[in-house]
Amino acid sequence: MKILLLGKNGQLGWELQRSLAPLGELIALDRHSHRYCGDLGNLNGLVKTVRDLQPNVIVNAAAYTAVDQAETDSEQAELINARAPKVLAEAAKTHGAWLVHYSTDYVFDGSGKRPWREDDAVKPLNVYGRTKLAGERAIQQSGCWHLIFRTSWVYAARGNNFAKTMLRLARERESLSVINDQFGSPTGADLLADVTAHAIRTACYRQDLAGLYHLVADGETTWFEYADYVLDFARDAGIPLKLAKDALRAIPASEYLTPARRPLNSRLNNEKFKSAFDLCLPKWQTGVERMLTEIHGH
Repeated sequence: MKILLLGKNGQLGWELQRSLAPLGELIALDRHSHRYCGDLGNLNGLVKTVRDLQPNVIVNAAAYTAVDQAETDSEQAELINARAPKVLAEAAKTHGAWLVHYSTDYVFDGSGKRPWREDDAVKPLNVYGRTKLAGERAIQQSGCWHLIFRTSWVYAARGNNFAKTMLRLARERESLSVINDQFGSPTGADLLADVTAHAIRTACYRQDLAGLYHLVADGETTWFEYADYVLDFARDAGIPLKLAKDALRAIPASEYLTPARRPLNSRLNNEKFKSAFDLCLPKWQTGVERMLTEIHGH
């Protein structure tokens, strides 16, 4: 099997380089790659790359993810998140390849309290969500074999993430306010990568598994509870913090205004995925603990 991976140096792309390697020949690119084009902003270059490499599977782990910036940079967000997936899907269809693509809970409006299912009505609140939804639809309409995984609250030991930011701020400050009315499930890039590898291996023999799936760690939390969990872990590990246990303050999202509106309900229902691929998805705490252990070497 020959696999083309785009976005190799992002949080998810880095983990995918590890998890996809045992499946076959892996060609991993990013936007700075020379021999082949891995730049999602260069649509003609992407088509040529697929034509030259003739991969069996294309995994697109690249995206425009600057949610607030997308509000004023909508053209670039649309190019990377909508037009590039369309071109990749059409190229996959032409060459008989699978396309694996990642999307987001931001395609929903965040209303209600129950976890979103794949067939729930979509209604993005911001430009990022709209462009990611357009990318999903372009892939579905292309007729190529595809796996689209909607995920949320992704983190990794490598690069910046919410947990690392909380630890840094807790070392610097005596008080901290964190949103407590947005709900989701922190999901490790390593978990996404491992599960993707399993799904590709299974789907290549089962074309009926093509489609759209929700894929997050099990359970749910808020940003405030997530921060509290991370800081408790740090205290237990003997990491010195300036922030006292009772100095973490819960605030509503309405107190923390951003250029792009965020959904309050980012819960995603995993049942379709677990049933189709016969996998168990661990609780979000399992992955967060592992990541914290990795970055602090305890």
